[in-house]
Amino acid sequence: MSTNRAPGFKEHPDHEISTRRADVRVRVTFKGEVIADSRDAVQMQEATGKGKSTVAPIVYYIPRKDVKMERLVPTAHHSYCPFKGEASYFSLADGPENAVWSYEKPYDEMSAIREHVAFYPDRVDSIVAG
Repeated sequence: MSTNRAPGFKEHPDHEISTRRADVRVRVTFKGEVIADSRDAVQMQEATGKGKSTVAPIVYYIPRKDVKMERLVPTAHHSYCPFKGEASYFSLADGPENAVWSYEKPYDEMSAIREHVAFYPDRVDSIVAG
Protein backbone atom coordinates (compact mmCIF):
# COMPACT_ATOMS: atom_id res chain seq x y z
CA MET A 1 0.00 0.00 0.00
CA SER A 2 1.31 3.43 -0.94
CA THR A 3 2.22 5.86 1.79
CA ASN A 4 2.99 8.96 -0.25
CA ARG A 5 -0.09 9.63 -2.39
CA ALA A 6 -0.68 13.01 -4.05
CA PRO A 7 -3.65 14.82 -2.50
CA GLY A 8 -4.13 16.92 -5.65
CA PHE A 9 -5.58 14.08 -7.71
CA LYS A 10 -8.28 13.38 -5.13
CA GLU A 11 -9.12 17.09 -4.77
CA HIS A 12 -9.02 17.75 -8.56
CA PRO A 13 -10.00 14.53 -10.35
CA ASP A 14 -10.15 16.31 -13.73
CA HIS A 15 -6.43 17.19 -13.57
CA GLU A 16 -4.17 14.78 -15.46
CA ILE A 17 -0.40 14.60 -15.55
CA SER A 18 1.22 12.22 -17.97
CA THR A 19 4.84 11.18 -17.82
CA ARG A 20 6.60 9.09 -20.41
CA ARG A 21 10.06 8.58 -21.75
CA ALA A 22 10.75 11.44 -24.15
CA ASP A 23 12.22 9.15 -26.85
CA VAL A 24 14.28 12.08 -28.14
CA ARG A 25 17.62 13.55 -27.20
CA VAL A 26 17.21 16.55 -24.88
CA ARG A 27 20.03 19.11 -24.60
CA VAL A 28 20.19 22.17 -22.38
CA THR A 29 22.75 24.91 -22.98
CA PHE A 30 23.74 27.94 -20.93
CA LYS A 31 26.31 30.53 -22.04
CA GLY A 32 27.18 28.21 -24.91
CA GLU A 33 27.97 25.27 -22.61
CA VAL A 34 26.00 22.03 -22.67
CA ILE A 35 24.68 21.69 -19.12
CA ALA A 36 22.52 18.61 -19.77
CA ASP A 37 22.44 16.03 -22.54
CA SER A 38 20.18 13.02 -22.28
CA ARG A 39 18.43 10.32 -24.25
CA ASP A 40 16.62 9.23 -21.07
CA ALA A 41 14.57 12.35 -20.27
CA VAL A 42 11.02 12.10 -19.00
CA GLN A 43 8.41 14.20 -20.79
CA MET A 44 5.65 15.63 -18.61
CA GLN A 45 2.39 17.13 -19.82
CA GLU A 46 -0.47 18.49 -17.68
CA ALA A 47 -4.09 18.91 -18.69
CA THR A 48 -7.33 19.68 -16.90
CA GLY A 49 -11.05 20.10 -17.49
CA LYS A 50 -13.62 18.16 -19.44
CA GLY A 51 -11.88 18.92 -22.74
CA LYS A 52 -8.52 18.27 -21.07
CA SER A 53 -6.97 21.63 -21.95
CA THR A 54 -3.20 21.76 -21.62
CA VAL A 55 -2.28 23.85 -18.58
CA ALA A 56 1.47 24.13 -19.16
CA PRO A 57 4.02 23.52 -21.89
CA ILE A 58 5.75 20.14 -22.01
CA VAL A 59 8.48 19.93 -19.39
CA TYR A 60 11.49 17.66 -19.78
CA TYR A 61 12.86 16.12 -16.59
CA ILE A 62 16.46 15.05 -17.13
CA PRO A 63 18.18 12.35 -15.06
CA ARG A 64 20.85 13.79 -12.80
CA LYS A 65 23.38 11.39 -14.34
CA ASP A 66 23.06 13.38 -17.59
CA VAL A 67 23.35 16.84 -15.99
CA LYS A 68 26.52 18.69 -15.04
CA MET A 69 25.40 18.85 -11.42
CA GLU A 70 28.63 20.63 -10.45
CA ARG A 71 27.26 23.65 -12.41
CA LEU A 72 24.15 23.77 -10.21
CA VAL A 73 24.09 25.45 -6.80
CA PRO A 74 21.33 24.46 -4.34
CA THR A 75 19.24 27.36 -3.03
CA ALA A 76 16.96 27.74 -0.03
CA HIS A 77 13.93 28.26 -2.29
CA HIS A 78 11.15 25.64 -2.25
CA SER A 79 7.67 25.40 -3.71
CA TYR A 80 4.82 22.96 -3.36
CA CYS A 81 2.59 21.21 -5.89
CA PRO A 82 -0.31 19.06 -4.64
CA PHE A 83 0.29 16.68 -7.57
CA LYS A 84 4.08 16.36 -7.48
CA GLY A 85 5.22 17.32 -3.97
CA GLU A 86 7.82 19.76 -2.68
CA ALA A 87 10.28 21.15 -5.21
CA SER A 88 13.86 22.12 -4.41
CA TYR A 89 15.70 24.65 -6.55
CA PHE A 90 19.15 25.26 -7.94
CA SER A 91 20.81 28.29 -9.46
CA LEU A 92 23.20 28.00 -12.35
CA ALA A 93 26.78 28.79 -11.30
CA ASP A 94 27.46 32.30 -12.64
CA GLY A 95 23.88 32.44 -13.84
CA PRO A 96 20.27 33.06 -12.86
CA GLU A 97 18.89 32.04 -9.49
CA ASN A 98 16.37 29.22 -9.15
CA ALA A 99 16.73 28.25 -12.81
CA VAL A 100 16.41 24.52 -12.14
CA TRP A 101 14.07 22.49 -9.98
CA SER A 102 13.75 18.95 -8.73
CA TYR A 103 11.27 16.90 -6.72
CA GLU A 104 13.54 15.07 -4.29
CA LYS A 105 10.68 12.99 -2.86
CA PRO A 106 7.83 13.24 -5.36
CA TYR A 107 4.44 11.75 -4.62
CA ASP A 108 4.09 8.13 -5.67
CA GLU A 109 2.15 9.01 -8.83
CA MET A 110 5.11 11.09 -10.03
CA SER A 111 7.89 8.65 -9.17
CA ALA A 112 9.10 8.85 -12.80
CA ILE A 113 10.68 12.25 -12.06
CA ARG A 114 12.58 11.18 -8.93
CA GLU A 115 16.33 11.96 -9.30
CA HIS A 116 15.59 14.19 -12.31
CA VAL A 117 15.85 17.96 -12.77
CA ALA A 118 14.01 20.41 -15.02
CA PHE A 119 15.12 23.78 -16.39
CA TYR A 120 13.16 26.99 -16.85
CA PRO A 121 13.43 27.72 -20.59
CA ASP A 122 13.72 31.49 -20.06
CA ARG A 123 16.75 31.05 -17.76
CA VAL A 124 18.95 29.02 -20.09
CA ASP A 125 20.07 29.59 -23.69
CA SER A 126 18.07 26.67 -25.04
CA ILE A 127 16.31 23.41 -24.36
CA VAL A 128 16.33 21.38 -27.56
CA ALA A 129 14.36 18.15 -27.85
CA GLY A 130 14.81 16.09 -30.96
